[in-house]
Amino acid sequence: MNAAPLVKSKAVVYRRAMLLKPSFTVAALLGCSASFAFADVVQLKDAAAVTGKILTEKTDSLIVDVSYTVLQIPRGSIVSVSKNNATATDAPMVTVPVASGQFYSATTKPGSVRDVSSLVKQIGEAVVQVKTPGGLGSGFFLNEDGYLITNFHVIEGETEISVEVYHQKNGQLDRETYKQVKIIAINKFHDLALLHIEDKDAPKFKSVALGTADSLSVGEGVFAIGSPLGLERTVTQGIVSTKTRQLQGELYLQTSTQINPGNSGGPLFNLAGEVVGVTNMKITFGEGLGFAIPAELVKSFLDHRDAFAYSTDNPNNPFRYLEPPSRTKGKATDAK
Repeated sequence: MNAAPLVKSKAVVYRRAMLLKPSFTVAALLGCSASFAFADVVQLKDAAAVTGKILTEKTDSLIVDVSYTVLQIPRGSIVSVSKNNATATDAPMVTVPVASGQFYSATTKPGSVRDVSSLVKQIGEAVVQVKTPGGLGSGFFLNEDGYLITNFHVIEGETEISVEVYHQKNGQLDRETYKQVKIIAINKFHDLALLHIEDKDAPKFKSVALGTADSLSVGEGVFAIGSPLGLERTVTQGIVSTKTRQLQGELYLQTSTQINPGNSGGPLFNLAGEVVGVTNMKITFGEGLGFAIPAELVKSFLDHRDAFAYSTDNPNNPFRYLEPPSRTKGKATDAK
């Protein structure tokens, strides 16, 4: 590419009120009646259940028609399945989300579209700044226990890291700095880092859900919250320019949303307030040419975080290598 050079910007993070942690997305629906020729009941863990018509039984999941949508339910979440030929009643149906055990929230389908102003108010408390002696970046919380995502280049070569969180008190955002921050995992190839706040007096944090970049359409609205050039909590809005921009051997989301140094590591949101990408670079000497790491890569990094565990022996190594086996000890030796 003969365009101006790419700049990876040290960035900010945003988040919104923590959602439930589903291993699959099950909508909670009240007041919607469904009538099936066969009313099957799939009993889930935690006393939850889904009532509908089983369309397909796979080895790893069930496909269930619940009238308003079709759900794919993992076998691991199912306690029992009851089939009968009775017609389902017209009573309101309630399906309860099932916790997945993962430490981040994720959705498989975008939520309802809302205006950016209301979303910013909702996720404002989730926005954080990641600071190091070398600069400023962004990040966002994955859960209430203080795990957050940022860019690898924001913390590369750094061990002294602090995170500024904006807690909402009395209708205002109150800044709090946390200095006991541990690097959990890094992937320098996808420019991602997982951090954890370990301050003893740290409260429960609000978090943001990971959405899906695959469901985005070119021209769809997106927005970012960050600290470009140190201007904290700046909101910028744009569209998805392309979903598959190839740069340096990787595919990125290209967006007209303004991205500058200080935005790196922060989330790119869809208009449902879900993170569809992590902003990490722009083309210099150009406007509206920003890029973000797709949410699918973020989920893969988190799901395999043990493989990318941070090691103090080699801070820039994104992989953990096992020790080679030693030779068998205790072999007989010649007496002298």
